Amino acid sequence: MSTTVEEGADPRRAELARRLSEVRGRIAAACVDAGRDPGEVTLVAVTKTYPAGDIRRLVDLGVHDIGENKDQEAAPKAAELAAAEALVRWHFVGQMQRNKARSVVGYADLVHSVDSVPLAAALDRAASRYRERPLDVLVQVSLDADLDRGGAASGAAVPERDLDRVVAAVAESAALRLRGVMSVAPLSWDPRSAFDRLAEVAHALRSQYPSATVISAGMSADLEAAISAGTTHVRIGGALLGKRVPLR
Repeated sequence: MSTTVEEGADPRRAELARRLSEVRGRIAAACVDAGRDPGEVTLVAVTKTYPAGDIRRLVDLGVHDIGENKDQEAAPKAAELAAAEALVRWHFVGQMQRNKARSVVGYADLVHSVDSVPLAAALDRAASRYRERPLDVLVQVSLDADLDRGGAASGAAVPERDLDRVVAAVAESAALRLRGVMSVAPLSWDPRSAFDRLAEVAHALRSQYPSATVISAGMSADLEAAISAGTTHVRIGGALLGKRVPLR
């Protein structure tokens, strides 16, 4: 059966295919402007509030990196996709409670949001017990030191949220593997300035930990600025999946 017929029979698949083409076009154009290879940028489809059926459609369309924000939603989706033998790399991109560590390490391939020493310790304990391989993690950086919005910051008033301490907690763990940094541009900042600052943090980190090559930055509204600043992973939700009624 042709793709056209398949998409005609499934309007949602057709919509996702159209949106995916638009997003990939934006990524490609931003890479051209930045003098980068589009192959350097991984598209992570953030599917929070969207059903597992949409993830299966995205996988069929060639998107295998899937991001989720909440374990209570991600875990059953991961189980459903695993049962369907779908090839998915799961990215946990939201704020995580420490009591969710055991569940998250069971399916996540990359955790983007480690921002405290206790969270790193909880993931270390869980990964040591329930994984055969180290868990890849990113340290979430608070660029404006507003810890209420998540992230670790240099010289943070709360020691357990100090960036250097969080990095050390991850790097010293045998069950975790430090892969880089993640951030969200503060609302009051120009995105390019924010992502340039994150690139500086990432460069300093790589000088000490050469395998920490991942920069997770850029969402639907600011992916171009993130790509220009050197991001390796963009986290795209609305531009790819559109507006839908949240899951109950």
